[in-house]
Amino acid sequence: MTNTYGYARVSSADQNEDRQMIALSACEIQKKNIYMDKQSGKDFDRPQYKKLTRKLKSGDLLYIMSIDRLGRNYEEIQKQWRVLTKDIGVDICVLDMPLLDTRRGKDLMGTFIADLALQILSFVAQSERENIKRRQAEGIAAAKEKGIKFGRPESKVPADFDKIIRQWEERQIPIAEVIRLCNMSEATFYRKLRDFRLSDKNKRY
Repeated sequence: MTNTYGYARVSSADQNEDRQMIALSACEIQKKNIYMDKQSGKDFDRPQYKKLTRKLKSGDLLYIMSIDRLGRNYEEIQKQWRVLTKDIGVDICVLDMPLLDTRRGKDLMGTFIADLALQILSFVAQSERENIKRRQAEGIAAAKEKGIKFGRPESKVPADFDKIIRQWEERQIPIAEVIRLCNMSEATFYRKLRDFRLSDKNKRY
């Protein structure tokens, strides 16, 4: 008995996977057979994808939204396509590129056309990602030149920071109360404490 599966991937927990999930659901795939990973480009260890490949068997059908869901670069996409279609023997249907549907054109010419399209499109996908990264880097560099700062705003110490430190050092208040009064994390407090002591020491000399 053959089964139908779907695979979705977003590059971070902040990205919305609704578009992929809606498209896969429209293919009448059982919910239990849809696998999704939320992994960044740097950390490409995809637990759900690995779980899916262990489940797949020859003759099964796998739906994906686009070919770049299979990998983060040209080589990875090509490798995963070969593993799925050759080693495991599943059919793949790429929803946003109907030409990449291995159920069609099983003859030599059909296979050649699909393989050629895959190579071109996976190359284009990688090139687009690299262009996006380049544009982001250029945008960040331009913003920094204008004085725009990125990341969380620097935590400021309260006006009575020295008093809070003294009370904590004399064990009048616990560290939890110190954190609350300073409105910062424990790690930030210790960093500010180090800076404060260094600044105080320099003032003495």
